[in-house]
Amino acid sequence: MKEMGNMFSKTTNRRSFMKNGAAAAGAVTVGAGLLGKGLPAFAEDDGSSGSLTRGDAAILRFLQALETIEADLWRQYAELGGATNQGVSPIDIVDQNGNPVVTGLAPLYVQALQILDSDMPQYIADNTDDEFSHTSFIKNYMHSKGAGTVDLNKNFANLPPSKVTGVPQVGRLTNLTRLTVDTSWWTRYRSDSENPDLDPNFKFANAIPTLAVNQHTAIPRTDADLIADASQPSGIGTHTQAIAFTAGFHFGFIEQGGSSLYPSLAQRVTDVEVLRILLSIGPTETSHFQTWHDKAGNANQISDTDQGFPGSTGATVSFPNLSDPNATPAEADEFQANLIMPEPTFFLHKKFGRVSIIRPTNTNGAAMGAVKSLMADGLFIGQSPAFFELLQDLASDADQARREF
Repeated sequence: MKEMGNMFSKTTNRRSFMKNGAAAAGAVTVGAGLLGKGLPAFAEDDGSSGSLTRGDAAILRFLQALETIEADLWRQYAELGGATNQGVSPIDIVDQNGNPVVTGLAPLYVQALQILDSDMPQYIADNTDDEFSHTSFIKNYMHSKGAGTVDLNKNFANLPPSKVTGVPQVGRLTNLTRLTVDTSWWTRYRSDSENPDLDPNFKFANAIPTLAVNQHTAIPRTDADLIADASQPSGIGTHTQAIAFTAGFHFGFIEQGGSSLYPSLAQRVTDVEVLRILLSIGPTETSHFQTWHDKAGNANQISDTDQGFPGSTGATVSFPNLSDPNATPAEADEFQANLIMPEPTFFLHKKFGRVSIIRPTNTNGAAMGAVKSLMADGLFIGQSPAFFELLQDLASDADQARREF
């Protein structure tokens, strides 16, 4: 993490990633040509705001980047564990280039995910589809306003994909094989007395302490990670189960971030239409989070050490019985698996009493906080310094946005 922190030095400006020389002068060509569906031509990555306020453009540009990152990681989950067209609902996910996304390539991984819920593959496919739609919509909207956007895939989709048979061997933005997953969102949403907006230094307990240290894979890295075991009730090896359960808790970690980020940044928006966009996309992120929160706690009580496999990190992960019948009332209230509604807690000031809310929603430093959280997750291990510099630049611009009157 110290090494990653050093990557946050602002030695490169995002405008060095401009699409063409014309953009270097800050030019935006509106009406000089038409992109698909009547959208105006534009200069990519030039930081221009077009007819949007500078702050609104910065917020949308940052969210476009974050949604691109989400689409990249969810694509990897869908490729390995998503539903296929064998289901009732056809799976027709397309990527940012309009190409179909292949799904369900690791059947044992799919089966391990179904220990959490039989519908997990469908939910994964749906979540993936949603994130691609968010990315495309925000980009298209900004194009329509003559505002510059950012193309992370063009410059930074260079990380290696899973080597499981059938996975497209194209570069990725994110690394799902060396994660350090903060599962304190589990207890944060169960607390009736603590809110990070009121006490940012309070430390919420991790539901799965072993996931919060060392590095764990949430996807099978090669076919060797896919193990059948007839001695297990599920017929699936403990190692493969541990990978799937790690993914289950990582799903919740990713989507709780979006649940907080959209209302946090909405407080800085000027234009009512842009506000409408944030208020419309944000709740879908919360819907995702609620789904994953519900499923993660169904993990079996198992322990696995990642040794002897290609790409092994040597980390041990243990999934406890979160619905332990012998738990104390306090423990049950904090960890019980089927308590998934946001427990009422204090908001704004304790004098108002408790209320069920999204938390946190403090707008100060929200964008940079999201980037740092994803960095700490290990999601960008292997990325270039320029990638971190670009994300910092985008986050800083979003955090500096102010509502104009």
